[in-house]
Amino acid sequence: MKFFKAPWGALLKTMSLLASIVLLGGVGTVTCLATRHLPSVVFWSSFLPAPAILLACACFTIRGYAIAPDAILVRRLFWATRLPRAGLTSARFEPDVMRGSLRTWGNGGLFSISGYYRNKLLGSYRAYVTDPHQTVVLQYAGRTVVLSPAPPEEFVRELGLNPA
Repeated sequence: MKFFKAPWGALLKTMSLLASIVLLGGVGTVTCLATRHLPSVVFWSSFLPAPAILLACACFTIRGYAIAPDAILVRRLFWATRLPRAGLTSARFEPDVMRGSLRTWGNGGLFSISGYYRNKLLGSYRAYVTDPHQTVVLQYAGRTVVLSPAPPEEFVRELGLNPA
């Protein structure tokens, strides 16, 4: 099994830092100020969801990618998401392929850029990305997946498919 890192791009680092500050500091501070004369139940019910959101998103962090004989594994914090190699028709390194994408469902930058997206170039696709500038497009019959392994060219070569 060959392993590939999932380095965080500048966008992911910035978004994760800002969102963490807002969720831990900003929400707590605003809640404290807004509820200082209200019962403590209101305070705790407002404050507790922020760390829970942060923790939940942290669990979906993408730590790396692995190529196994039968699957591509997206390594998360506590588990791996399996993408079968059966049915994979092409893999190509295409930098910035997510540019202009609209997130239809998922996480847009708190520890990962993952979920369902859409743009004019790819149509609807699934993303498991940490650096949107270093992306690899996996084409299956009927679906598209975008990853960001490092180094992307080596990842594509290791899969042994012809680019589309």
